[in-house]
Amino acid sequence: MSQIQPELLLQAYAVGVFPMAEGRDDPRTFFVDPDRRGIIPLDGFHVSRSLRKTVRQRRFQVTCDRDFASTLAGCAESTEQRPDTWINREIFSLFVALHERGHAHSIEVRHNGILVGGLYGVRIGGAFFGESMFSRETDASKVALVHLVARLRAGGFLLLDSQFITGHLQRFGAVEIPREEYRSRLQQAIATPAQFLPAEGDWPAVESLLQASIQTS
Repeated sequence: MSQIQPELLLQAYAVGVFPMAEGRDDPRTFFVDPDRRGIIPLDGFHVSRSLRKTVRQRRFQVTCDRDFASTLAGCAESTEQRPDTWINREIFSLFVALHERGHAHSIEVRHNGILVGGLYGVRIGGAFFGESMFSRETDASKVALVHLVARLRAGGFLLLDSQFITGHLQRFGAVEIPREEYRSRLQQAIATPAQFLPAEGDWPAVESLLQASIQTS
C-alpha cells in the first residue's frame, strides 16, 4: 500500500519538489529538490522546420486524456535506449490517482490507431509539471510536446517545468534556472487561474504555436 497520498504529492509539487525512484523495480520513493531546475519557456518554445512539417502533415492522431494509464505505462517501460526508468509501482499508482482527481493529464500519439508515443504531467493552477515522455516511432514524443505546449499557451499557463535539462529538451528552448528563481515563478504560476483545454479540438492552438515559432526562429 502506498505510503504517500495524492494530496501530499500535490503539496510537494506546490513547494517545488517531485517524486522519483532509483528504478522501476525499487519500491522506495523519495522527493527531489534540485539546486537548478529545468523549465521550457512557453513564450520561447522552438519548433524546428522539419518538426513543423511533421506536425502539419497530421500523420499521427493526437488525443488528450484518452488513455492515461497506457501512456504512463509507455513512459515506465524499458527500452534499449532507456534500460530503466524511475517510475515504480507506487509512483504509477499515485499518478493514476491524480489523473482520476483531474490533476494529471496525458497527451497520446497514435499511428494507425496504435499508441506510439506520448507524455504526461501534473497541473496546479497555471503551472504544469512535465513528468515523462516516450516514443515508439520517430517524432512521436516531439509531436506530443508540441500539442502540450499549444494547450498550455492557449489555456493561460505560465510555467512548464521539465525538472531536468537534456540535449533533447534544449532543442525546444529548455533552460536551467536557480532553485529560488524557480520557486518564485512557481508561486506566481500556481496563483494564476488557467484552463487545460477540453480533450478535443486543440488544432487551432497548435497552428497558432507553429506560426509563432516561425516568427521567432
